[in-house]
Amino acid sequence: MDERMRRQWAATEASDLGWGGVTSVALATGLARNTITVGMRELEYRRDHPGREVSLRIRELGGGRKALSQMDPGLQTALDALVDPATRGHPESPLRWTCKSTRTLAEELQRQNHPVSDRTVAALLKAAGYSLQANRKTREGSSHEDRNAQFEYIRWANSRMRARSGNRRASQWK
Repeated sequence: MDERMRRQWAATEASDLGWGGVTSVALATGLARNTITVGMRELEYRRDHPGREVSLRIRELGGGRKALSQMDPGLQTALDALVDPATRGHPESPLRWTCKSTRTLAEELQRQNHPVSDRTVAALLKAAGYSLQANRKTREGSSHEDRNAQFEYIRWANSRMRARSGNRRASQWK
């Protein structure tokens, strides 16, 4: 049930109850009295103009909460400053990602007095062209403690193999 249906259903119930119906329905449903009154006006308009098409819009134009980027113009700049050092991928490539979680970014933005949730951070990052999934090899976390030693051994073993094969080739051509 969308907002319009809920409004108009509550208005129908309030009309059926008669005097005091709006208050009773408001108390029973938790809807505001003016919401039920708006529903009554919508139903009355439909009765007076039955041939008119019903608008596909649930709210009137301009209704609803304003975008957070309008309410807090410095939010995108602050988010970019937080994400920029941890950005992965080529800056001109369409694929960029960050290793920081949206929850961590939201907490840091809240410390900077930007009231924002992790879902809003995810939406802002997606709008800015970031992928919210880090490449598997760049995920932060602990790696094996001997990782560097493993690579050193591989490098050492490859150099020995090259040296041996080089000596054989030299002896073959003499």
